[in-house]
Amino acid sequence: MENHSPNPWFLESELGRRAPQDCLFHVIPVALEQSVSYGTGTARGPGAILRASQQLETYDGYGVPGEQGIFTQALLDGRGSLDETLHTLSAAVVRTIQLRKVPVILGGEHTVAVGAFHALRELGLRAGIVQFDAHADLRDRYADSPLSHACIARRALDLGFPLFQIGVRSLSPEEAVFREARGIGRLDAAAIAAQGLPDPLLPADFPETLYLSIDLDVLDPAAMPATGTPEPGGLGWYQLMEAIARAAAGRRVIGFDVVELAPIPGFHAPDFTAARLVYNTMGILWRAGSLGPFDGKLRAR
Repeated sequence: MENHSPNPWFLESELGRRAPQDCLFHVIPVALEQSVSYGTGTARGPGAILRASQQLETYDGYGVPGEQGIFTQALLDGRGSLDETLHTLSAAVVRTIQLRKVPVILGGEHTVAVGAFHALRELGLRAGIVQFDAHADLRDRYADSPLSHACIARRALDLGFPLFQIGVRSLSPEEAVFREARGIGRLDAAAIAAQGLPDPLLPADFPETLYLSIDLDVLDPAAMPATGTPEPGGLGWYQLMEAIARAAAGRRVIGFDVVELAPIPGFHAPDFTAARLVYNTMGILWRAGSLGPFDGKLRAR
């Protein structure tokens, strides 16, 4: 599990490099861009996040999550077969979890999450998927592809994972009907704007083990303009931080992804925002004691 990528490791400027077995967080960058439907550039997202992370301070306002160790795997090139890319990613996630480490996937388009879902299924984990997103992503096919970034939530359901959506404010009529028919849990952006964030945020019967999938377009375009499909009316920065914290409260998070950064040349703020989101999420989960969901037999609690 060596890294021969020309990209720096996440926060390498401050943390240096440590052996993978000494690092709790294993960053898996995936340069995937095969089904984008509006703006382009997600293949450059992971590299931009890694480079921007070199400007982060290790103190996140509360502590230093980087002290737990951050290993960065080599960049996964997503230009080949989509099925092969997802298979390779899934295998990397399986290996990471079997090492009792936390996979942190950097996209790339949101389809990378499907690779993580397959890994969880291979490991026999009953995890709940918490999706932070402007879009429902519940289409069965989009542009004639079942693996479009617009279909990732539907694929999670197909694999048997419970789903809860946060921040959605754009969906097709068919998706709206499907959400109602399936009783999919959600806290849409309009409800958050009107009533704030509930506490607890997740239903009591939602699984204890979680996987978080964070599409950067859950943020309002004022905070995150560098996405392929921006939607007005999104969450603010502190709302998102609090939503992540409340989702993880009292539960265990097995891994997470941050996806859909489409860097704007010469405009560094969105890249840095994405890197800060990755690092802050590490800190939120670490301080909450929400990591490490396995017993000795690798079964989700």
